[in-house]
Amino acid sequence: MARNFKETIKHRRTYYSISNTSPISDKEIQEIVEYAVLHVPSAFNSQSTRAVLLLGENHLKLWSIVKETLRKIVPEKSFKATEDKIDGCFAAGYGTILYFEDQAVVEGLQKQFPSYNDNFPKWSQHTAGMHQFAIWNMLEDAGLGASLQHYNPLIDEEVAKTWNLDSNWKLIAQMPFGTPLQEPGEKEFSPLDKRVLVFK
Repeated sequence: MARNFKETIKHRRTYYSISNTSPISDKEIQEIVEYAVLHVPSAFNSQSTRAVLLLGENHLKLWSIVKETLRKIVPEKSFKATEDKIDGCFAAGYGTILYFEDQAVVEGLQKQFPSYNDNFPKWSQHTAGMHQFAIWNMLEDAGLGASLQHYNPLIDEEVAKTWNLDSNWKLIAQMPFGTPLQEPGEKEFSPLDKRVLVFK
């Protein structure tokens, strides 16, 4: 269902109701992630973004970690709603992409270019956001629905330990995805004249 770039951006939405099926192969999903990591720009060509694609049992393991981490801090009377959301919206999907930023790269640039020291952590976040946006749009174009979640830093330590990840990788976001089970609602837009200024 290849669309042009503008159409893909327009149709991308947040999907909470997804199934554990995919219209494309695992190899094609991997290629989407790899394509973005290879080609999306980064400040000073830092290439600081790291991605972990979790499928099958690994996808389910992540959301089990999230659930058990939250069980320890969410009041018991409120936990059922939390559990239902995780099981029904995120764990129910086909896979999850974890987004990280390599702090060794960020700190290396801070040392190399000290006059920009304070900016590199911000620019790293910009890089992360561009990768998330690019992959989200490519998943949408392939017929997959996704959402962006932020259970970090609560789950950081357990995630790093479970998948034996580099300690310099800082978890930024989690993107569960799967085949959408329903059409998204209409999106409301704030007036453009309040958001874009043009001077000729």
